[in-house]
Amino acid sequence: MSWMFAGVKRNAPGVILIIAMFASIFALDPHKWANDASPIRLVEPMNATVKSTHWDKGSPSIYMLVLDDGSSVFIDDNQPHLIGSRVTLERVTRDNGLVFYRFPE
Repeated sequence: MSWMFAGVKRNAPGVILIIAMFASIFALDPHKWANDASPIRLVEPMNATVKSTHWDKGSPSIYMLVLDDGSSVFIDDNQPHLIGSRVTLERVTRDNGLVFYRFPE
């Protein structure tokens, strides 16, 4: 009986660490799912300037845009946009308070 207790006692920190990692992964994933399921409350058009882009084979291009108020946002899109050009964006607000930007479709 004592050999079982010694083995469990020796492995307890590792087991606790693994359980904590899995618990944190499962705790964070529902937040991502909830944002997609939350209805859209508001869509506002905005203007921005394309400052830079990053592209990789097989994935959408990621554009760095500067909004009219001076803040920067990163947006991925499959359509090409010229660096330095003015574009129209949509600022989308969901009911749960999440805000994101997208190109109009």
